[in-house]
Amino acid sequence: MTRFNAEEIIKGIRQHDKLVLQYVYKTYFQFIKFFVKRNSGNDDDAEDVYQDAIIIIYKKAKKEDLKINCLFKTYLYSVCRILWLKELEKKKVKIEKYWDNEDYIDLSYDILTIIEKNERYKLYQSHFIRLEEDCQKVLRLSLNKVPLKKIAQIMGYKSKDYAKKRKFKCKEKLMISIKNDPKFNELVK
Repeated sequence: MTRFNAEEIIKGIRQHDKLVLQYVYKTYFQFIKFFVKRNSGNDDDAEDVYQDAIIIIYKKAKKEDLKINCLFKTYLYSVCRILWLKELEKKKVKIEKYWDNEDYIDLSYDILTIIEKNERYKLYQSHFIRLEEDCQKVLRLSLNKVPLKKIAQIMGYKSKDYAKKRKFKCKEKLMISIKNDPKFNELVK
């Protein structure tokens, strides 16, 4: 199996390189799984934490020229560790001493903001997909900065004013749905 250094892995994640992503999974997932399971988690929790960590690393690599001053394994483990401890905190699981099986670095200052943004986005997405298709389409067009007149044409509405009204109603429906979700209160604390 081909081996990659940290720089090659970051570049591969940034470029969605399947070979690199497979290498990272095969090489490092067991460490993450062991940590999560030793600390009140299960296989599904480990998969979720691992996937969220890769997304966070991808976002950091896309936004900035991510340079890490440690082994990739240590960096990945550190991100996963923060994610899992945050999840345990959310579930109100108290653990006296965490069972760490690897070295880790403190990334909390760097990663917590991204975690919070991801959680907000997941909440938004979960409610967005529950809207009727019509509302989803109107809001997508609006987010893509399509003018109201064009939205009216695309949607088959009689006027730009109706498109504006429909956009407002859809947005309102989405916001009410999100605000009524118990997860919303956790995120705005």
